Amino acid sequence: MLDNTDWEILKLLKANCKMQFRDIGEAVHLTGQAVSNRISRMEDLGIIKGYSVLLDERLLGKSITAYITIFMKTTDHGTFHVFLNDNESVVEASRISGEGCYLLKVQVDSHDDLNHFLDSVLKYGNYRVNLSIGKIK
Repeated sequence: MLDNTDWEILKLLKANCKMQFRDIGEAVHLTGQAVSNRISRMEDLGIIKGYSVLLDERLLGKSITAYITIFMKTTDHGTFHVFLNDNESVVEASRISGEGCYLLKVQVDSHDDLNHFLDSVLKYGNYRVNLSIGKIK
């Protein structure tokens, strides 16, 4: 389905999704039009689902990043999903196997905001919190 050139294009787009097709073409030895056609095909196939912006949350005031493992106390996960989708502090949420039911990545402005979030989580289950002390990658 994908050849080596497609993989190189994806690698370049992952690093910078605003990169011009002409510049990608120079890197993979294709014309800008050929790159455009390949990207359109990968979009049509659902391989490329969209493009996004990476923000420096610290510069926006979100100085605390917490990884929270949720241990559900109920089998009603639907209302918890609504809670997660409605809460702007939740950056990522994954259903996990092993220890716990969910792993959340939460970014907040202050310890008070984190405490408030954790108080809200208690309605659904218990939790374990790990605070990020620095981003590596």
